[in-house]
Amino acid sequence: MSTAPAARSAVITISSSKARGEGTDESGPKLAELAETIGAEVVGREVIDDDADQIAARLCHWADSERCDLVLTSGGTGFAPRDVTPEATRSVIEREAPGLAEAMRAASREHTQHWMLSRATAGIRGRTLIVNFPGSPRSIAQTGDALAGALPHALALLADRPTRH
Repeated sequence: MSTAPAARSAVITISSSKARGEGTDESGPKLAELAETIGAEVVGREVIDDDADQIAARLCHWADSERCDLVLTSGGTGFAPRDVTPEATRSVIEREAPGLAEAMRAASREHTQHWMLSRATAGIRGRTLIVNFPGSPRSIAQTGDALAGALPHALALLADRPTRH
């Protein structure tokens, strides 16, 4: 009996300060850990500026050129003027996956009174699932736990592999 190959994933930390070398990226490793927890192979990690055009270009690169099954982003999902990750993501996805973003917000509710300020989104580009996470490593752990059970099934569906419903 053959097993399906591991899903290919990429992690993008979106932070102008981290891209300038100010401080250590703690969010990227947390997202990579989440990807590995669900059985995905992390084939790329990068830190980029809070710039909508650059974010969109990198999402397309990992989805189209590198053919990743899963792209996880951290940062840029709040209310600050520089927080443009959801807009950049929506500009490149073909279908939204609102339940994932809703589940992340719901998971945050018991941990912070600001849970409803997250503008994180999730969606599908081709056969790639793109999910925006908050920039806080602690929040990534909390919201990642909420999604970990559903992500392998979502990736199997996108890859058109048989699944149990």
